[in-house]
Amino acid sequence: MVLGELELKYMHVTLVHPPLSNIQVELLKIFSAGIPDKYLVELKGVIARFLVDKAKDKADAACGEKGYTDKKLQEKLNRK
Repeated sequence: MVLGELELKYMHVTLVHPPLSNIQVELLKIFSAGIPDKYLVELKGVIARFLVDKAKDKADAACGEKGYTDKKLQEKLNRK
């Protein structure tokens, strides 16, 4: 069974009650189907890359708002 089929099989769950977030519910749907360990490693990598990309986007936005350039940031890092 591929992930697309897993999603269709478990899409009937629509109610989310705290304390679970929407992402936790979706992950539980995937894991309840019994994913092989080799896919868990890949899924961890996908999640990690997603979170890193979002953190970079926020950092870039904050630097842009403050007018920081690569040069200014490097100067701040080199100060002692």
